[in-house]
Amino acid sequence: MTRAPGHPRILVIEDEAEIARIICHALDEYGFRWEHAATGRHGLQSAQQRPPDLAIVDLGLPDMDGMAVIRQLQESAPCAVIILTGRNDVTDRVLGLELGADDYLVKPFEPRELIARVRSILRRYLRGPGEAPAAPGTALFSGWRFDAARLGLTAPDGREVSLSAAEASMLQALLRNPNRILSREQLIGEREVDPYDRSIDVRISRLRRKLEDDPQNPRLIKTVYGAGYLFCSTVAWE
Repeated sequence: MTRAPGHPRILVIEDEAEIARIICHALDEYGFRWEHAATGRHGLQSAQQRPPDLAIVDLGLPDMDGMAVIRQLQESAPCAVIILTGRNDVTDRVLGLELGADDYLVKPFEPRELIARVRSILRRYLRGPGEAPAAPGTALFSGWRFDAARLGLTAPDGREVSLSAAEASMLQALLRNPNRILSREQLIGEREVDPYDRSIDVRISRLRRKLEDDPQNPRLIKTVYGAGYLFCSTVAWE
């Protein structure tokens, strides 16, 4: 594994040796630290020992379903996730996004496109829309508490509410821009959003189910039709 202290660490969970070689070579060329696991179980063990910043997960693993790997990653070592698969099934894509994945790439793929998506996702986690990287802190809003350093969300009644890394990133973008309309492009990063890309809507829906008393009639995260989303609360950062 390439050693580049201070650079984001990528975990590649891919059983096809040639595909893994292509991915790791591309990551190597662009200065990313990486680790490769050929099975889901080895990938989860690696993530437990050395939590990655981003995981690239193949859905067709030999020992367990890639969706189960993503679910367990988000429960035990939350990180950004790119799904890599030979299946171009919309159902798979939506399910992966529901589980907290950030992006979806179908084989065969261009290594430079993979690197561009890796960079875009990592930028999204490090900064809010149009801003320099935000310092970790704790946001207080409507009785809720969000700890940006550990991606922890605490409800007004003291319950700990679990968030995937993707959900935490989107919530932080909203919290750093309260009472301001954010477009879908701003929420997902610098990548141009496909009109049929449901990833933003899926994550907003998941956040509403966790934050709102009535997700069908939200009071915190409002949809501004044709413009984007508006976070309606006073936010104090500590």
